[in-house]
Amino acid sequence: MTRSSGPEPSFDLTGKVAVVTGGSRGLGKAMVRAFAQRGADVVIASRKLDACEQLATEIAEETGRRALGVRCHVGTWADCDQLVATAYDRFGQVDVLVNNAGMSPLYPSLAEVTEELFDKVQAVNLRGPFRLSSLIGTRMAAGNGGAIINVSSIAAVQPMPTEIPYGLAKAGLNALTIGLAHAFAPKVRVNGIMPGPFLTDISKAWDLEAFEQLAKTAIPLQRGGEAHEIVGAALYLASNASSYTTGAILKIDGGTVFAPA
Repeated sequence: MTRSSGPEPSFDLTGKVAVVTGGSRGLGKAMVRAFAQRGADVVIASRKLDACEQLATEIAEETGRRALGVRCHVGTWADCDQLVATAYDRFGQVDVLVNNAGMSPLYPSLAEVTEELFDKVQAVNLRGPFRLSSLIGTRMAAGNGGAIINVSSIAAVQPMPTEIPYGLAKAGLNALTIGLAHAFAPKVRVNGIMPGPFLTDISKAWDLEAFEQLAKTAIPLQRGGEAHEIVGAALYLASNASSYTTGAILKIDGGTVFAPA
């Protein structure tokens, strides 16, 4: 007996507009490229305008899609408001928001974490996503709907001693994801991606030899992730392929967290 099935899931983003913070490098850059290749126009936001504009030019040449670079420090409320205004002024809509910008500065000890460092980490990793999601999500819910993707971290559930303020912020981001999934339902889907160690620009500061040795025992897949390996999850959550998925947090970490000791 043959069982009937519904339509195949589609990752097509033709006619959509995607805003990606921290979009000029690393995981954000990989997502921007993937969205444009599937038909979306893209807004690339980060603190470095030159890098955003350079990537926007490359995207337009490679894909023929419209691409706009915007300087935005997501830890600043006014910059978030301006990014939203610029995106809607230029494109008239936002269908996908990816809160990807993040930071986790080093500190010598917990007792030496300054108020300034603590507040800055919370601002970039949590306050900015709250503001952007609140503004864009409200407009999505009043219009044709959309998708919000929050890029968290496994530090949200298993922070190391060197990243506790960051882990606190990312735990808050996971909570925000679930809260917004309820707040903006049923027209807006809000989901999270929880990456583990990825070999992006930030890994240049690591002792890679030591990391590779650690990965052999601490990570079931025995390596760090590559930026392109975030793309499948991002396309799934941004597109209609995830039409019945909201309030989910997808762990992409090679099995690092919750792995047997």
